[in-house]
Amino acid sequence: MTTIDRKGAKVPALGFGTWRLTGDPCTRMVTAALDMGYRHIDTAQAYENEVEVGAGLAASGVPREDIFLTTKVWMSNLAHDRLVRSAEQSLRDLKTDYVDLLLLHWPSDDVPMAESLEALRQLRERGLVRHIGVSNYTVALLGEATDTHGADLLCNQVEYHPLLSQRPLLAAMRARDMVLTAYSPLGRGQALRAEAIRETAEKHGRTPAQVALRWLIEQDGVAAIPKAGSESHARANLAVFDFALDDADRAAIGAINGDNRLIDPSWSPAWDAA
Repeated sequence: MTTIDRKGAKVPALGFGTWRLTGDPCTRMVTAALDMGYRHIDTAQAYENEVEVGAGLAASGVPREDIFLTTKVWMSNLAHDRLVRSAEQSLRDLKTDYVDLLLLHWPSDDVPMAESLEALRQLRERGLVRHIGVSNYTVALLGEATDTHGADLLCNQVEYHPLLSQRPLLAAMRARDMVLTAYSPLGRGQALRAEAIRETAEKHGRTPAQVALRWLIEQDGVAAIPKAGSESHARANLAVFDFALDDADRAAIGAINGDNRLIDPSWSPAWDAA
């Protein structure tokens, strides 16, 4: 498994996402994913599956120190004391003494950013969190967090796939030595229908999903966390480390129109232009 080395962290470039996985199927899939070689597991309070993810971690038998585990704090818990209590509950639910990465799930207009970032810093000082970060932050919000408030962030987790350019954000994050973790890396399946993706897949004898994931993880500082509801899909997603795209492939995929944002709830920030 390729890792991204940033700020003392080794982040596996391909993770297993658990959004919309609940109950026993979630536990089984987390265990199966770890058994087949995944070492990066992503969850969140809002997914309402931390208990099941924790059970899957325990059932796998993989040593905790070999797993990079991420969870996220929901918007209603961003005030200092609520955030601390929320993180402590996540640890209890996940049955672990720490998480490798704790993210603020979305920016908030209701709680000062500095208050939330200070809570994250304190959790890290206590050893409950190895690294801290954010999710769905724009260039401007990243600048506020790092330049104004001095937060030492490892990661910004955002929607990223061949149909959505994140060039301005990638530049801002690379300047800060951060990891961009791509959620919805297949564009909810829409990216797999793009002509450049299909032609590249045929050229390499791979699936369109494998090409889209390979395109992401070949980029400097980019990880991807596809969700898979079946073991066959999870195994296929993991099989992206034994081939490489060439310059022509990257140019063709990079030329896809990159304005198709699929995740845009009412509380979204003012997104960066593509």
